[in-house]
This record gives sequence, C-alpha cells and structure tokens, in this order.
Amino acid sequence: MVLECVCPWDGNLSMVSWTKVPDKNPVAIFHPEYGVAFSHHYRERIEFLRSTPMDGSISMSNVTHRDIGLYRCSVQTFPRGPWTLSVQVEDLDENPEEEEEEEEDDDDDDDTTEPSSPEVTVADVELLAEQNNNLTISCNHKHQGTVYQALLERMPLGQPWGIIGVCKKVEGGLVGEDYSDRGQVDCADSLDVDLRLTGVVPDDGGFYRCTFNTDAGVRTTTVRLSVVTPGTKTRIMP
Repeated sequence: MVLECVCPWDGNLSMVSWTKVPDKNPVAIFHPEYGVAFSHHYRERIEFLRSTPMDGSISMSNVTHRDIGLYRCSVQTFPRGPWTLSVQVEDLDENPEEEEEEEEDDDDDDDTTEPSSPEVTVADVELLAEQNNNLTISCNHKHQGTVYQALLERMPLGQPWGIIGVCKKVEGGLVGEDYSDRGQVDCADSLDVDLRLTGVVPDDGGFYRCTFNTDAGVRTTTVRLSVVTPGTKTRIMP
C-alpha cells in the first residue's frame, strides 16, 4: 500500500514526518542527512519512496485492519516552510484473522535473523539523577537560524531509538506532539523542548537525542542519563 505525499512546490526538502491521527501516533520520519526513523509498530514495514526530491510518500507492507485510519504527512521545506497532507486509509476487505496469522509467521522468521550490530552512540551531555527525584531534560537551540521543527527521541539501554516528542511550526502556529509514556514533553515558542520527568526510575536511564531542523541546517544534541539510588557516590566517566 502506498500513501502518497508529494510537496507541490520546488525547494529543498529538509524533513518528512508521518503520524496517525487522532492520537498523533508517530509512524515514520525521513531526514536527508540522518536517514529514517520508525516507530516500533511500523519498523520493517515502511519504506520512503523518494521518487522525486520533494517526495515524502511511503510504501507500507503487511497491511492489516489495524492500519486503517487517517494519516498526516508533514513536509518541512526551505525556503517556503512546512506543507501538510492528510491521507485516509479505508477498509481493506481482508480477513483480520488471516492477517494475524501471517504476522505471527513473520515474527517466527524474524527470530531466525541474526541481530544487527548495535549503534554506537556518543553523548554530548552527561546527566546524573537520583532515583525518585524530579528531572527536566532541556533541548535548547543555541545556533543562528530559524527553527522549523524539533524532534526528541529516546533510546533505552540496549534498545532502538524511539520518537517521544515533536515540536513544529505549521501554518504560523506551534504544534506539539507528545508520545512519551514517561513524563511530559513541553514545546516553547522558540521550539526549545523540555522533557519533565517526575519520580525518576532506573528505566528512565539511557540516551536522549534532540534534532533541530533549521534554515541553516540540522543540529543535534545527545544526552545520556544515568539514574542512581539516593546516597550513591558515582562518577560518570567521560
């Protein structure tokens, strides 16, 4: 199944993001420099077609009834700014039970696949938090240029990156999309992003990455959070 999303004007495409509404669940993101990122449910099922420089269309495989719904494509461009399109996926006229069986078979096949090499991540900032304390992880854009979109991702230790928040300007307004199951993602008018964690737990530890899409290029900051029990004397090695 192909969901078409081709920006109608010429320019430089700097980012494409797909979400599923009304819950604004993340689907996929394409960035010319940093590649692609997919939410867990769509990983290995979506491919960006990129048939033209301004093409943000995606191809979705192994489609089931759970994929029915309204999808929103947001294309960030320079110099004209963002462009959005909504795509409705109708009834697939297929048997959900057969689809679930096919998915289970696919999962069995995945078990025989050798795991890929782990991604090497280097942190720009190290944070240390005591368990049960409150913590704010801030992503502040300190470079020149106009910010069109800010993306916040989290990578728990030993797991892949996942999108937990998006802040973007659409048609002159500020839109914040919070996908975090821990804490709250806040967006400022400047598109600075804060993740507020209440009662930090060990599972909050890991890497957090902020990506700012601007008219001057893309800027990223990676933060590593370590959580310790109260009273523990810990020194984070560089």
